[in-house]
Parts: sequence; structure tokens; C-alpha cells
Amino acid sequence: MKFIHIADVHLGAQPDAGRAYSKERPRELWDALERVLDVCEEEQADLLLIAGDLFHRQPLLRELRELDYLFSELSHTKVVFIAGNHDYIRRDSYYRTFRWNGNVIPLFGRNPEYVEFPELRTAVYGFSYHSRELREPLCDSLFAQGKQMYEILLAHGGDEKHVPMNRTALEKSGFDYIALGHIHKPQALVKNRIVYSGALEPTDRNDTGPHGYVRGEIQQQGVRTQWIPCACREYIHLEIQADEEDTSGSLKKKINQRISEYGKENIYKIVIKGRKSAEIVFDTRHMDEFGNIVEIVDESRPAYDFAKLLRENSDNLIGKYIEAFSGCSEDSVEYQAMCEGVEALLENKGQQE
Repeated sequence: MKFIHIADVHLGAQPDAGRAYSKERPRELWDALERVLDVCEEEQADLLLIAGDLFHRQPLLRELRELDYLFSELSHTKVVFIAGNHDYIRRDSYYRTFRWNGNVIPLFGRNPEYVEFPELRTAVYGFSYHSRELREPLCDSLFAQGKQMYEILLAHGGDEKHVPMNRTALEKSGFDYIALGHIHKPQALVKNRIVYSGALEPTDRNDTGPHGYVRGEIQQQGVRTQWIPCACREYIHLEIQADEEDTSGSLKKKINQRISEYGKENIYKIVIKGRKSAEIVFDTRHMDEFGNIVEIVDESRPAYDFAKLLRENSDNLIGKYIEAFSGCSEDSVEYQAMCEGVEALLENKGQQE
């Protein structure tokens, strides 16, 4: 029995993006899903398992129609999915009344339910969210019931507010495979058996690293899985080291060079580190040459000559402040406090003059 496992597609989200991709990015979430459906068709996968948060919020009726059409184009694959904490089953949710194509089986119950596929000798279990949070460890008491030779659990959660999970309990549950959602970074709690596929595409600037889906196969000998990257972009955090020779222009050049190395198709958060000239203030507003930077954080510090400053200000507050931090190492919190304090005092002194 061959399956594809995805989760956290978040259709309808407005992902973090620089100006180059801000208009395209919501559509790219649908494109990612369509690429997976193409894989299902090409490989004639038996099941497509979707472990929650197919939508980022309550789906619109027209979106469900579009989605159902895409699923209906699958000539062989059956689709089984649950609702997660983002697209939970609200009282007025279109999920409650929408009529899906025959190859689509939602497991929308509050309590665990299952669907059997006798031709695949497989049963799939799952339950859906009916509120934004589910603090009970609902999976810890679930067990495969022997309805079919192969049994799979779909579940969404893994933190204290969203179905806390006990790995030992999951291991003892008897399911051949547990398809997990909610955690956006792909990871296996138990190799080949208990797996977070991760988000199909990242949507948040802090959701770094590759994203994709799981391809799996269950045989009498056991389960084999392979994680497949498929996201068209990654969020990457880049540290740029500034030095005393840097100006805004030279720093922009450094940023552009690093982005070219990592790929202009990706989306970046830039963190400026190091020591800059005390006279320089970096203008970060115009450093996004390619339009794919979502944030620039300047954590660089002025390279003060504290010995000289102490000599020049021995009779005032600046000198006394520097003396108070005498002997602290450059990598200490105290040194950072000294830099920030001196910067503020010098700026105030300049204003008074």
C-alpha cells in the first residue's frame, strides 16, 4: 500500500514575503499542493493522508469547490484528511455541509473514527479539532483495533495546547504508521513509523529549513518512508559581519553577495553583527536589491576606543560609566551594556552641545 503524507498546507495564508514575492506567495501554497497531487497521480499512490491545517483559517465555499475539483482529478488515489487547530470545525464551517467527491473522506468527528479500505487491507483512524485548542492528550489512549491488516493514525498536535503527545504511548499504540501534523519542521519521532511531514511550504519568516512531504509504503515486512523536499522557497536567516570600514553601501554589497550565493528565490531575514565605525549609522531601508528580504535587524555595535573616551571624559558621567565596567570581556553582557550606555550618553551629549 503506497501513500503520500502531507500536513500544514495552510491554504489561504498570507505568508511572510519581500516585495518580489508578496503577491505570488499565497498562490504558491496552492501550487505546492498541486505538485503533490501530480506526484500522487504519477506514482498511483493509494492514499493521500493530510494531517490537519489544510487551510490556514475557515475555508471559503469557493475554495472547497476548487479543492474538491483538484482531488476529483486523481484517478486512483483516495484522500483522507482531518481538520487542525487553524481550520477547526466551527459551528458555521462549510466543512460541515460540503459534499465531497467520492474519493475524498474527511474524518471530522470530535472523537476518533476510522474509514476502511478493504481493497488496500488498510484502515485509517483520525479525529478533528472543533476548537482552536485541544489540551487533552487524546492520542495517548488510542490503539489500533485490528479492523484491517494495515492501520494508520492521522493526528495533529504535539504541544501543551494542541493534543500533547507521549512518544512511548504512540509507540505502543499498534498503528503501522502515524501521520502527524502541526509541527512545521519535518521530523521522525520513530523512524518510518511516527512522522511529522512538516509544512508543505513555509509561511513564517522563522520557519526556516527545507519543507516537503513523506512518501511511504506499507508491506508485510513493515513500513518504509522517504521525506521529499518540494517547497519552491525557503526562509533563511543570514548573519552579515560588519567591520569598521563598512558603510551602508559596502554593507549592501555584502548582503547582495550572500543572497546570490544562497539563491535569489529564497526569502531572507538579515541580522547584522560585528563592530562598525562609531560614526556610521547603517541605513537599512534601501538594502533590499532583490526584493526578497522580510526583515533586517542591526545588532552591530560601534567600535569605540574606550581608553580614548575615558581620557577625554574623565571628569564627567561618560568617564564614570566606562570605569564602572572596567575589565569586562568583549563577549560579556556587561560589555554590551557598556556599549549601549556609552552610545546613549554620547548621543545625549551631542544633543546638549
